[in-house]
Amino acid sequence: MPSSDLRQRVDELLWYHTIELPGGLVTPGWFDLRPIVELMPWPDVRGKRCLDIGTYDGFIAFELERRGAAEVLAVDINDHTKWDWPPDMRATGADNLAKLAGPERGGGFRLAAEALGSSVELRSVSVYDLDPAELGTFDVVTCGSLLLHLRDPMRALEAIRGVCGGVFLSAEQIDLSLTLRARRKPLAVLNGVGSMCQWWIPNRFGHLQMLRSAGFGVDKVSRPYAIPYGASHTPRTGARRVVDESLQRVALRGVGVPHSAALVHPVV
Repeated sequence: MPSSDLRQRVDELLWYHTIELPGGLVTPGWFDLRPIVELMPWPDVRGKRCLDIGTYDGFIAFELERRGAAEVLAVDINDHTKWDWPPDMRATGADNLAKLAGPERGGGFRLAAEALGSSVELRSVSVYDLDPAELGTFDVVTCGSLLLHLRDPMRALEAIRGVCGGVFLSAEQIDLSLTLRARRKPLAVLNGVGSMCQWWIPNRFGHLQMLRSAGFGVDKVSRPYAIPYGASHTPRTGARRVVDESLQRVALRGVGVPHSAALVHPVV
C-alpha cells in the first residue's frame, strides 16, 4: 500500500507494540521490545509449528515468522469484557479500555500483518481455553507479559503445557525489588485492584517456580532485563520514578519494565 495510506492507518490505531513496518514506518507502541529481543533465550524455530499467546499487536508472533517458523498461530482475546478485571473495575474497565483502544482488539495486528505480508494466523482464544483437541500441539510456544494480567496464572500455565509439544518461552514482568532481596526464594506481589488489570507480579525465582509448579522443566533463563517504554507510553513523574530508574540502570542496564525470560519444556 502507498506509504501515506499506511501512515494514516497506523495513526488511527492505539498501539501496544513498537513494530517496524515497510518504508521506515515504526508504530508508536506503549512498549518497545526491539532492544531486548535478543536477550530472550530463543529456541531454534526454523521449520517449526509455533504458537504465540496473548499476542496483542503481534511483535513476538512476527518475530517467530522472521526467524523461520513454518507456521505461526497467534491467539488473544478480542473482547475487552472477557479480561480478568479486578472486582473494582468489572463494571467500567472494559468500557474505559474500549474508549482508549477501540471497541475490538486485533486492529494493530491485522494492519501490521498486511503491511509485512505476514502469513501469521490470528484467532480469538483465551489462554484458559487452549485445547490440544482443537488447536493441536506446537513445537514452540511463546507468551510475553501476560501472566501478571491473569487472576489464575497457574491455570493458564497448565493450559499452555497442554498444547506444548516441544518448548515454551515464557517472558514475564518481575518485581525487581523482590528479585534483589530474595534471589532464591519464590515471592510475588498481589495487586488485584485498579484499571491496569494487574494481579500477580513475581520475583525472578517466583516466575521460575510458577513454571516448575505447572509441570515444566527449566532449560535456559535470561538475566533480568528492562523492556523500554515506547512512544505512546505516558512518562512517569515524581521522586519514585527517579529511585526506580536509578535501580533499574544498575540492576538491568536499562530503564523500563523489569522482565525475565525462561525456556522450558513439559515434564508432566
